[in-house]
This record gives sequence, C-alpha cells and structure tokens, in this order.
Amino acid sequence: MDPEDEIYRRIIMAGKGFKDADNQAPLYYRTTEEMLEEFTYLGKEKAIEVVITNTNKIADMIEKISPVRPDKCPPVIEDSDKTLREICYNKAHSMYGPNLPKQVEERLEHELHSIITNGFAVMYIIAQKLVWKSNEDGYLVGSRGSVGSSFVATMAGITEVNPLSAHYYCTNCFYSDFESEEVRKYAGSSGCDMPDKNCPVCGQPLSKDGHDIPFETFLGFNGDKEPDIDLNFSGEYQSKAHDYTEVIFGEGHTFRAGTIGTLADKTAYGYVLKYNEERGKHKRRAEIDRIASGCVGVRRTTGQHPGGIIVLPHGEKIYSFTPVQRPANDMTTKTITTHFDYHSIDHNLLKLDILGHDDPTMIRMLEDLTGLDAQTIRLDDQKVLSLFDNLSALRIKPEDISGCDLGCLGIPEFGTDFVMQMLRDTKPKSFSDLVRISGLSHGTDVWLNNAQTLIAEGKCTLSTAICTRDDIMTYLINKGVDSGHSFKIMESVRKGKGLTPEMEEEMLASDVPEWYIWSCKRIKYMFPKAHAAAYVMMAFRIAYFKVYYPLAYYAAYFSIRASAFNYELMCLGRERLERYMADYKRRSNELTKKEQDVLKDMRIVQEMYARGFDFMPIDIYKAKAHHFQIVDEKRLMPSLSTIDGLGDKAADAVVEAIADGPFLSRDDFRSRTKVSSTVVDLMADLGLLGDLPISNQISLMDFLK
Repeated sequence: MDPEDEIYRRIIMAGKGFKDADNQAPLYYRTTEEMLEEFTYLGKEKAIEVVITNTNKIADMIEKISPVRPDKCPPVIEDSDKTLREICYNKAHSMYGPNLPKQVEERLEHELHSIITNGFAVMYIIAQKLVWKSNEDGYLVGSRGSVGSSFVATMAGITEVNPLSAHYYCTNCFYSDFESEEVRKYAGSSGCDMPDKNCPVCGQPLSKDGHDIPFETFLGFNGDKEPDIDLNFSGEYQSKAHDYTEVIFGEGHTFRAGTIGTLADKTAYGYVLKYNEERGKHKRRAEIDRIASGCVGVRRTTGQHPGGIIVLPHGEKIYSFTPVQRPANDMTTKTITTHFDYHSIDHNLLKLDILGHDDPTMIRMLEDLTGLDAQTIRLDDQKVLSLFDNLSALRIKPEDISGCDLGCLGIPEFGTDFVMQMLRDTKPKSFSDLVRISGLSHGTDVWLNNAQTLIAEGKCTLSTAICTRDDIMTYLINKGVDSGHSFKIMESVRKGKGLTPEMEEEMLASDVPEWYIWSCKRIKYMFPKAHAAAYVMMAFRIAYFKVYYPLAYYAAYFSIRASAFNYELMCLGRERLERYMADYKRRSNELTKKEQDVLKDMRIVQEMYARGFDFMPIDIYKAKAHHFQIVDEKRLMPSLSTIDGLGDKAADAVVEAIADGPFLSRDDFRSRTKVSSTVVDLMADLGLLGDLPISNQISLMDFLK
C-alpha cells in the first residue's frame, strides 16, 4: 500500500529463496498528486487527462462484476422431500407404533414442514445415504454440531441422538410415557438416566430415550437457517465415504473443498530473523515483531479441507463458480480442489463435511474383537459411570497408577488432566452430567473463571450451570422470556457477543438471577448439546469395553489412539516402564512434544499393568503391522510399528516380506524389508530376531563346530 511496506515483500521473497529479494521495484499505490507528478513530462493538461479523465472514463465503461455468482445452486435428488418423509415415518412407526404419540408426531411434522418448505430435504437425504452406507459396511458414524437437535435427523438414521424430552416407550405393544410425574422429573436430562421400568400394559422392559434438545438450535426459530450436517466417519472409512459421494452425484460433480494456506506467526517471525541474520543486521525484538506482523496472513500455498466435499448440481459447470486445481500445484495427485477458498463459494454450492475420527474406528475394532454390538450397550451402566468418579470398577488403587484417582484415562473427551479435574470438581453421577461436562470442557470461558467459580461459591450446581448453548434458550423460555428473544440471546452469547442492555433488562424483568447474567457475559464460545451428547455416547461405549473387555480395550487403544507407543520403553515390564516414567516426570517442564505424547501413552500402559495384564514379546512372523493382538487371557502382542524407528511403511514391508518365507539372516531381513541397519540392530538387541545369524555366509568354523 505504502512505500515503506516493501520490506514485507522483501522478507517474504527472501524466505522463499529469491536471490534478488533486495531489488524491489517501487510497487505501491500512488496518490493522485503522486501520479500527476509521474506524468509531468506530458504537461499539466495532458497529465490530468491521462491520470484523471481517462481512468474515470474507462471505469465508467466497465460494468460491475463479481468473481463469484450470487445465486444458490443446491444439488437435486429426485423426490427427496417424499423420500425423507417416508423414511422418517417408517422409523417412527417402528419405534412408537402405528398411532404415534402426540409429542412424536407434532415434532416430526413441525421439523419436516420447516425442512421441506425451505428446500433442505436434499441435504438430509445426502447425509442419510452416506451414513446408511457406512453402517452397512460395518462402521458407526458420529454426528457433530447441532444436527442431533433434529428429530428428523434421528428418524432418518443420520444421528443416534434423540432430541425429544426424556421418555419411556415399549417396542412390544407401543405404550409410551412422556408426561407422568416420574418422567417430568428428568426434564432437561437424558432418558437413559431414568430408573428401569416394565411396561404397565404388556409387562415387557421399557426402552428409555430422549435428551431434551430443542430443534431451533439447528435450523433457527423460523426453520430457515441453513443446516450444517457434519459427520464423523471412521478414519479408515473416510476416503470410501468421499468416493461414495461421486456414486451419488456422478463423476465430475464432486470436488474437494479448497483452502488457502497463509503465513503463520512463527513462520513469519522466522523469516524476519533469518533475513536479518543473513545480512548481519541486528534488530530490536519490537521491530522484529512489527515486521513479522506485516507478513502474517499473506497467501503462501493452497490445500484442501480435511473432510469438505463441494457438490456441483447437474446441468452446471464448475467453472461458472470457481476455477479448479491440484492442491499446492502438485500435478502428481489425482485430487482436484476448488481454487477459491470454500468460504468464498459456500453461498453457491453445498459443502458436505465428511470428517475422519478415531472413535468409530475404535468401536469397529472393539466389536470385531469381542463380537458385541456397541449399539446395544446401556448408557446407564453403574460400573462404567463409576470410572468418572473413582477406580472401583478397575479394581486398582491410585498408588498403582501414579496417584490418579479416576478410571477415565484413555476415554475420549474425558482422559485429559483438564477434564479429569472438572470431574473431581463436579462428581458426575449420570449420563446427563457427563453431557454437561462435555459441553463445559469444549466451550471457551464457560468453565474456567465462570461455572467453576459459581459451583465453588454455591451459586449453582452442575445441573443448573450454563453448560451448552441450548441450556440458555430452554432456561429463558421456562423463565417466561419470549421464545424468539430467548433464541437471539442464546445466539449472541454462544458467539461471544455477550448481552445488549435491552437483553439484560428483559432477563432481569423475568427474574433471571444476577449470577446467570454474569455467566452469559463471560462466555466466548459454546458447544451445542447435541454434539456433546453424540460425543459422550461414543465415549461411554468405549468406557464400557474398558470395564468389561479390558484386553480388547487396550488392544484397540494402543492400535488406534496411541500416538507415541514405544516397545522398548513400555513392553519390557512394569518396573522398567515406571523407571522411565519417573525420569519423564522429573523433566516435565522440558519435555518435547513427542516425549509428552510418550508419557501420555505410558500412563495407559501403567494402568494396564496395574490391572494384571502384560505384553508378549513381538514375534515378527505373527505380529501385525499396526494392530495389537490378544494372545491369551492376560497378554497382548504389540504391533511391529511400535518398534522405535520402524515407521508405518516399514512395518507394512516386514509383513509383506514374511509372505515370501522365513528370513535366513539379519542381512536377509534388512535386504527384503528395506529396514535400516540401525533398526535391525535394535530389534536384535531386544531379542526380536531370535537366533538369526548376521549373514547368509557359511564359514569353515561352522562345520568344525
């Protein structure tokens, strides 16, 4: 913009390796006076004509254009409205009977009307097709965001979260109970927390469901807010889900969502430092920071969204919306992305979020190892709930696992030190409590210096604190605040915009307590209850396996979630492990990122040892490349990739080489697997290569023996 800004271009070019970075042309915007000065050689009148008159004349001749189209072009799937209605009612009738309860029918009709009249049915059908295909192939799908607020999404099989209020229903005679005094006690809570009960009509055990989540948090109060259906597929299955979108829409109608990579703070700082060092210049820290800040955010490269797929409707050409390209100009990849950042065209074309996640992968492995269908696991199992309060279900003591007094190490969403401290502070007793804690832990300024303080001071409890965005709307409506205003207040608070004076006034007029208003004003970001419920359902199932199928749990955890598992440090006995752990803890303030990850995995291994389980030495002929195996009732065999220095590809190469027959020597092993000699020596030192000789050569001394 200004002459002095050329330093930023100079730094960036030098950082990119340009040798002529210091020879900068005077590329900056000039004022009218500066432009007239440049053209003084033409004479005053001619200079004015060239600089002012002609440029305005050309500008007036150019019509206003936009690089992106203004219109919305969603994909079309024939009869999607009719199909969605049919799928939902079929599912509802299978659960609640031929005569649907009033609460079910009214919610279903209300949602379907909003979804269909606003043209959103096609988005539900696309999500339904993707989820059903994944389920058919043996992988559960977790929902993200607020999609679990939609009962239509539940009935369409897109999410497992049932957003109706807590209720009982009978799958035998179709009796249901939404309104008894006993059920009303659980308003705002999850139905799975209600006591077990037999059907008063036929005597069969009743099913319990419902998480009490309003639909409005998903599609807005008028049902016209565009739905954002984000789905967590298994990381193993994600690429197949991406490919399946092409099956649904046809070849050439799906593209990966493009992203623009910009210069980050640390990279810019490094560029500035290097530039000055190479030229023998010394700059003060404040000056380095100033120059670096001018470089931050400059476009550096292009990439792709980890799960975003842009859908082009039939009859349209992608070039009328965006150019397309290979990410980072890599012409060897088959992937084609949108050239424009997907945010620039999300008002035109539908973006599907098909994300990869470890939880569905882990549950698939647990189901394969145990033969148990994870969807049959009860969400009110008391032994599983006890993991979030004590160690009784694991039959160990805190001193067995370095003083940790909870059993939720390694449980998704609940195994970090931050969340475990929240569990100690709140002492959850039910599934609903876990959902609230998940909401608190994922928000910004919702727990720290907010709910934590209010609970400690006795001003509220876990069940009355603001934990998720939905809590605000439902609480205010119950207090008598207008429904539309309650929704607007919730939206303002969840986005970190706080409360306007008018909002505060209305809340005080409805007897909303001061502490509640104080809490709303501190919040920067809030998690949706539906997302929290979906996460906790997955976490609870994994916790169930930890209690009842421990070896399967540890095998799955170490295979899928462990990020720095090391055979040498962790599998050669508890005493050796704890010696390394003591060293890591002594150096806790100076640990590298990798060492921090190693310590995290060590804690799970220590817990496994404490529960009486052990590892069997790796047998290179039986071990799998990446997955741990259950050997007997007490032992696991680690995967080949846990050997330090043996990466994923090398582990695969070992398994492939074994298919060609036994190894004759260490040299033969190295030659066939392409594993480095350093790793071969380590494996020999660990006793993993048995009695393999160093080479294939036979010496005279071998015969004399």
